[in-house]
Amino acid sequence: MSFVLGTYARSVKEDFVKGKGCYLYTDKGEKYLDFVQGIAVNALGHCHDYLVKTIKEQADKPWHLSNLFLIKEQERFAKRLCEYTKFDYLGLQNSGAEAVELLIKTARKYFHSKGKTEKNRILCINSSFHGRTIATISAGNNPKHIHGFSPLLEGFDHFEFGNHEQLKKAISDKTCAIMVEDTVLGEAGVKKIPTHCIKGLRDLCDEKNLLLCLDSVQSGWMRTGKFFAYEYAGIKPDLVAFAKAVGSGYPIGGCLFTNEVASTMAIKGSHGSTFAGNPMAMALANAVLDIILEESFSKKVQDVSKYFHEKLNNIQSKFSNIIKEIRGLGLLVGMQLTEDPSKFMNKLLENKLITVKAADNVLRLLPPLIVTKEEIDEAIQILEKTCKEYKN
Repeated sequence: MSFVLGTYARSVKEDFVKGKGCYLYTDKGEKYLDFVQGIAVNALGHCHDYLVKTIKEQADKPWHLSNLFLIKEQERFAKRLCEYTKFDYLGLQNSGAEAVELLIKTARKYFHSKGKTEKNRILCINSSFHGRTIATISAGNNPKHIHGFSPLLEGFDHFEFGNHEQLKKAISDKTCAIMVEDTVLGEAGVKKIPTHCIKGLRDLCDEKNLLLCLDSVQSGWMRTGKFFAYEYAGIKPDLVAFAKAVGSGYPIGGCLFTNEVASTMAIKGSHGSTFAGNPMAMALANAVLDIILEESFSKKVQDVSKYFHEKLNNIQSKFSNIIKEIRGLGLLVGMQLTEDPSKFMNKLLENKLITVKAADNVLRLLPPLIVTKEEIDEAIQILEKTCKEYKN
């Protein structure tokens, strides 16, 4: 019997006692290729040498300090991140849901500070995913996530994915912001928002005097081959939330602000967090930046992503009776099957490849950003073997 609250449909029962790079090892010595990586969390794979070294060094220094104290690594991280992304301020959190909560609070506060208290509603894609708090499930409006949790938080309106007319009609005098996942909707089935639509959202927000808020929790931090996926569209949001890959396994989240928006939150006591930006977290966040901001890193991710998509499309064409479509961007990949993917996912697991489900009959493939072409070839071999076995 487990005393852990049973809120997770655990498909993997193995006891993993060791990890290195793309691989996990069980207590029985079995080796698995991990193409989940904590659901796009372990950007640099398991137990990256540089991150292990950073943890060990920080272990002899303060792990936690109140944010009422100066934390130099926090200041360093904020400066580096703002300078690289061309934002002006950083608000730190501990997770993606917390980061989105800060984004929601800021969008409301912005117009309140301008005397437009009626502008407090945020427009989101129906059945999207922004976290599991009351505010974030209210924003996502996924029936599976909101069931039994009424009353939900007021202040959200919704439109269907890809329905431009419905989006425009949903905007009212009370709308303060449009908030969507940055380019790729992960949980919803790895659905990609076209580049021209991301540009269109920026133009629409400018036209209607709304804030454009992007949730880059899953797609950010080079996951798509760019630091943030919206860069492919050549636009800049007013606020962007991030988490997951920031600490490559250590819980860190945050929100980036333009100066105009940040001015409304830069009031003592308007927001806070006990654990956010603690010295251990910031040491790891800076260590991750050391690696992913290397000049060649982005290009390497783009090259290996292109290779991965080519290989996956070849598999899809050979087994179109099983695999309907390959989706996604960069190393945020979705493989839509022709039926519920649970059985196929379990077959992959038997063959030592770990994947994770999303909506719309999709399996997500989320290797670490350091994955090699040889490791992708290994995954492709397992996929092909599993496809051959699947219908037999």
